[in-house]
Amino acid sequence: MKIIPILIEEGIIDEVQAKALEMEIKREERTEEEIVLERKIVSEEVLFKLKSKELKVPFKKVALEKISEEIFDFFPEETMVQYKIAPLSKRNSTFEIGMVYPEDITAQKSLIFLSRKNKFKYKVVLITFSDFDGILKKYRTLKRETEKALKELEKEEAIPEAEKLVEIEKMAEEAPVIKIVSTILQHAVEEEASDIHIEPTEDKLRFRFRLEGVLYSKLSLPRNLHPAIVARVKILSDLRIDETRLPQDGRFSKKILGRDIDFRVSTFPTFLGEKVAIRILDPEKGLKDYKELGLTTRNFQIVQDSLSRPHGLILSVGPTGCGKSTTLYAFLRTLNKEGVNIVTIEDPIEYFIKGISQSQVKSGIGYTFANALRQIMRQDPDIIMVGEIRDSETASLAIHAGLTGHIVLSTLHTNDAVGAIPRLIDMGIKSFLIPPALNLTIAQRLIRTLCPHCKKKIKPIPKIEEFIQEKVNSLPPLIKKEIKISTPLNIWEPQGCPKCNFDGYSGRTGIFEVLKMTDSLAQIIIEEPSETKIFKEAQNQGMTTMEQDGILKVLSGETSIEEVIRVAEER
Repeated sequence: MKIIPILIEEGIIDEVQAKALEMEIKREERTEEEIVLERKIVSEEVLFKLKSKELKVPFKKVALEKISEEIFDFFPEETMVQYKIAPLSKRNSTFEIGMVYPEDITAQKSLIFLSRKNKFKYKVVLITFSDFDGILKKYRTLKRETEKALKELEKEEAIPEAEKLVEIEKMAEEAPVIKIVSTILQHAVEEEASDIHIEPTEDKLRFRFRLEGVLYSKLSLPRNLHPAIVARVKILSDLRIDETRLPQDGRFSKKILGRDIDFRVSTFPTFLGEKVAIRILDPEKGLKDYKELGLTTRNFQIVQDSLSRPHGLILSVGPTGCGKSTTLYAFLRTLNKEGVNIVTIEDPIEYFIKGISQSQVKSGIGYTFANALRQIMRQDPDIIMVGEIRDSETASLAIHAGLTGHIVLSTLHTNDAVGAIPRLIDMGIKSFLIPPALNLTIAQRLIRTLCPHCKKKIKPIPKIEEFIQEKVNSLPPLIKKEIKISTPLNIWEPQGCPKCNFDGYSGRTGIFEVLKMTDSLAQIIIEEPSETKIFKEAQNQGMTTMEQDGILKVLSGETSIEEVIRVAEER
């Protein structure tokens, strides 16, 4: 069937738009449905309801939680993927089958073949791409796929204890172990995990994924597979299999879901065996435009102004895992123009960015941040990124670079934006050098954002309402003037739906403190750089704390009050 004539008939597009779409479909060699949805001409549900009406096939919105995994047994994955068909339910011997393309003759023939082979009847309903993808994701459960690989191992000789290196290497190169590791990596990427933890316990091998900042147990395997699984990861990462007493670091790349994904590997010896942490570096998810970071109107404008300045130091501060590197990479991508020379020194390099010269610290041979920074200054740089200021020497060199006409980006471990200035002084930087060198300090944390499909507006309980009002009252006067708070006060809470895997949250954003250098702040730094006085000046500027920024995001419906309290307590 043709979708475009239906869209014309419904008055959604005109003849000119139709011709343009037809040319694109022909050029791209994709279906009409895919192109129409990509161009956002109509929503997916509207499109498939129109298609349902034309084909006279019932349209069904799928409830993933009601699909039983047992009904997949008669449906090979290859058939489901190739023809975009999936079972939805079964009553007696009759299946309800969801099809994205029920008009496809080859898909119909395949379904007839399956029904005859497995002796079942069926009725067809029309489902959307999104629902099909959700069903496929449920079909491809980590447990189901690893169980298949374990059965293959059981068919072979008994699994050895793997105490000897030769046996470990042999197991690591066997197809079932390769399949298990590959499946775990794929599922972690599909679920948009940031890290995979492989942890030996007394009786099992545990796998956990970090999803939106929180660790979740995903899978347990027999304890005796631990050496082979770790060895397989080491082989991929080009690490020594025979070294189990010392930590090792490595990385490897793998194509998953059609994308090149980098994996950064760290092994760590424990009493029960080696623990492995794998950081997933997906450029599609990790490399963001700084407009996507979660900076509010005031903070966004200050950052934008600072990035347009010709020189000076920009510091991103906070603990490990708060998104500092993501922020600096976003700034780098904005600054990455044809006419500038950008050089970085990192430990490690997380993402490779075209057009930027990136260098990796190697402390073992004396190639430290400080030594590398000296060399960078001889490379005629316009913009420098130093992965982290860890010592007095690096701090001094970064300040000097900011004073001598370079834009310098770096990170520092302090709890908040205000604390960065005393920290630099503690590292031996003369206070009078800081104001002309330092443009901006940004502190941040990451919070989970509510799923837009199921979040629910509620009136908070009195205790929470009082807490929110207290935080709003403490906002700087400049910010109070800009915000409007509804009366009565409403906030949103997570519910859970198939779109967010019933978690209630989908994605993460930043909460920020942005402290810019001003003449008043410069005077304080030179005369008496106490955190109390610096914070008072920050409030005069209109700086919101991270907690206050979080409260504003609660009031706008981006996150929940529980999430802001959780992250605030971690400080």
